[in-house]
Amino acid sequence: MTDPFIQTFEDTGREGPLAGLRLAVKDLFDLAGVPTGAGNPRWRETHEVPRADAEAVALLREAGARVVGKVITDELAWSLNGTNRHYGTPDNPAAPGRVPGGSSSGSASAVASGLADIGLGTDTGGSIRVPASYCGLYGLRPTHGRVSLTGAVPLAPTFDTAGVLARDAATLRLAMTVLLGGPRAYTPITRLLAPRDVWGEAPASTRDALLPAVEAFGLDVDDTPLFTEVPAYPAPLERGRIAYATLLAWEAWQAHGAWIEDAKPEFGPGVAARFANASTIASTDITAAGRVRSGMVALVRDRLPEGTALAIPAAPGPAPRIGQEPDREAIVRLTCIAGLSGAPAAALPAGRVENLPVGLQIVAAPGSDESLLALADRS
Repeated sequence: MTDPFIQTFEDTGREGPLAGLRLAVKDLFDLAGVPTGAGNPRWRETHEVPRADAEAVALLREAGARVVGKVITDELAWSLNGTNRHYGTPDNPAAPGRVPGGSSSGSASAVASGLADIGLGTDTGGSIRVPASYCGLYGLRPTHGRVSLTGAVPLAPTFDTAGVLARDAATLRLAMTVLLGGPRAYTPITRLLAPRDVWGEAPASTRDALLPAVEAFGLDVDDTPLFTEVPAYPAPLERGRIAYATLLAWEAWQAHGAWIEDAKPEFGPGVAARFANASTIASTDITAAGRVRSGMVALVRDRLPEGTALAIPAAPGPAPRIGQEPDREAIVRLTCIAGLSGAPAAALPAGRVENLPVGLQIVAAPGSDESLLALADRS
């Protein structure tokens, strides 16, 4: 286990709505005059030191947040575990001896440890939601494209989003309002879908821990299955996971394949295997995955009108022990709905399994970020 910081700073801060709040910046975002490492020393060595802050960092700083440091990320953000062979595994104070979740591992660890109030992170396939669940935090993956990623290292651009982690819903809402461009009107969520087919992806212990939190909102709750099973095409969430993994891998290779072949970075075994697989993705695979993605976009559009949200687990269970491999496929079956549809998703600390935190994931239609933040305030 290790401290989440790669480098700490004495930022003076400014006046604004975030004045007095400490900001930990995931090492994918540029800070002027500070090398960006993307979780890998070779990346740091082969890229110029940025001259300007990433746009998301600049917005938070202009609103008064004070940067206290750059924090660890899984290599090139391609992991959900929170381990990094070069920099170590940041502490998870909510679950000692267990991983913090990735790839926004350092952001989650710094906030959960009380070393920062806001953790700036990214979420491509769950990299804010899973650490939030494991560390007992609030987090938001915004609607794809609503928060600028200028000045941030990409992984899969049509999935990548930038959001924050916080210890309380008020801070989450305050920081995300800044990143989303200020307050705007929203439709309150009055109905929750808790489809039994999706909840069936989680163990009974997780269901028992989280379903009471769904009921506690006091809203209309509907457990009708989200998907209609077709005999020739079973397991829709597994199809979604495969489509997500295929598209992400292809985009990740387009983004980084040339650099990998030229710079020959040393990766941890999991990341290395994923990039090796990414180099083999065929165009026919992309076509098939794209059809699944289009179906998920249509499903979210049809089933999540204004005022309705999807309530499902943020992860299958609590954080795995350090050295224990997580069930990555089970995680992605729960996180891929938002990823494939570009929808916003909040993670809320809502239950405990064996006295370890597990989070509730609330997904709404694209553009409904403010509705999710308002609902989080009620949790």
